[in-house]
Amino acid sequence: MELSYKLEKFEGPLDLLLHLIEKNKVNIYDIPIAEITDQYMEYVRQMDEENLDVVSEFLVMAATLLDIKARMLLPKEVNEEGEEEDPRAELVMRLLEYKKYRLMSEELKDMESGADRVFYKDPTIPPEVKEYAEPVDLDKLLDGVTLTKLQKIFESVMKRQQDKIDPVRSTFGTIKKDPVSLEDKITSVLGYARKHRKFSFRQMLEKQNDKTEVVVTFLALLELMKVGKIHLIQEHLFDDMCIESLEPEGEEEDIAIDVTTAQ
Repeated sequence: MELSYKLEKFEGPLDLLLHLIEKNKVNIYDIPIAEITDQYMEYVRQMDEENLDVVSEFLVMAATLLDIKARMLLPKEVNEEGEEEDPRAELVMRLLEYKKYRLMSEELKDMESGADRVFYKDPTIPPEVKEYAEPVDLDKLLDGVTLTKLQKIFESVMKRQQDKIDPVRSTFGTIKKDPVSLEDKITSVLGYARKHRKFSFRQMLEKQNDKTEVVVTFLALLELMKVGKIHLIQEHLFDDMCIESLEPEGEEEDIAIDVTTAQ
């Protein structure tokens, strides 16, 4: 009858050593090196030899175990401080470090497997919390401030304000625009109409300097229409209006208009 072995998969030689220690229920700080080495070598002999890279790692650890086993049979070495050295110390440290990282990886794996059942909410901050500002600590703010320092700061600010003042322009008065007289504007528009006879409403407004003059010019045109001095023609809605003088050419009769009533 052919004998077959079903071997477990291990990540490396340290993983195998931890398995043997846990299986034999021995103290990791006091490893029975002879027994663990024999079991380890038995596993190595049963390994698949096709993957030389993996086998070589296990063979290096086997050599390390045999070295430790041999050193355990010899008289114990003493270090410079007079303490006996344990040949297993370095191996124990490597095993503890490997065990720590293995436990961490298992914990991360558990967290990953449970993450798909967890839903996270985007962080939100209430408006009243977002707008909160810590109150000003007046004692800290005014720490070291004296009346002398405040006076110097005040004088510095006042000097900067005075430096901004132009000594020449500061003597100028306020420039104000002269009011636009409706009576003068009526006379001006009438004179323009007598000269050009027929002209565009837009053309008349574009010659004005500002909005006030435009408004007064428009009122003057309305008043001249009312007294029959000019006539406005508009062919289509929103088109420019054509203004035409109704006075006979060469006639320049003075008109009397009650400006108070017109306004």
